[in-house]
Amino acid sequence: MSKEFEIVREFEVDATPAQVWDAITTGTGGWLWPMEYEPKEGGAAPFGGVLVAWDPPHRLIARTEDADGVPVQTLNQLDHLIEPREGGGSWVRYVHSGILVEDWDNQYDGADKHTDFYLHTLRQYLTHFTGRTATFATTDGPEASGAPDALETAARALGLPAGARAGDTVRVDLAGTGPTEAVLDFRNAYFIGLRTDRAMYRFFGRNHFGATVGVSVHDFAPGADAERIGADWSGWLTGVYA
Repeated sequence: MSKEFEIVREFEVDATPAQVWDAITTGTGGWLWPMEYEPKEGGAAPFGGVLVAWDPPHRLIARTEDADGVPVQTLNQLDHLIEPREGGGSWVRYVHSGILVEDWDNQYDGADKHTDFYLHTLRQYLTHFTGRTATFATTDGPEASGAPDALETAARALGLPAGARAGDTVRVDLAGTGPTEAVLDFRNAYFIGLRTDRAMYRFFGRNHFGATVGVSVHDFAPGADAERIGADWSGWLTGVYA
């Protein structure tokens, strides 16, 4: 049965409205995945969508109906409102809404929890890497990474200390890099976020939502190779869940 949903988040960040605008329009590879917008009201948006509002650097609304390859959803809308904060920085209101047509509870739960992780990563980007271009790579684990404890298996393979909390500096074993000092910037039962001075590593416990563990990397080092990064992490995931 089709059912509407709405996910609302509000947050403040120490970045100007112009910097936030650039991050959500042209810098998405630095915190989400690369996307392109046709910069005008009525212009093209990702996944076959259209820009209902394009008012830089204050309002962006992208609306998609019956997107190809998304059978569980008939309507998807992303609404960003950005306002300057008194004393500097920005206040942002983000609304994700639409219509889900099947598996509603699971789909909504996944979208709701992913929203917190994505917006956290946006704030990390704006705080530590704003204006820098990222090389983006992503890969999903094998079928075995769909097990209930799969994300914890990945945490152990990384070498994360059992009691490590968000904000801690940890030493982890990163694919293609080896032992590296990183900040554990996000940690809960569903996601792990690691940040070094050159990259952000995002681990998605999609095993909790009927899929498999995934890894995304936003690498800000000059000359970073997306194909190599993807291959390194694909091999890592295969080895962890062999």
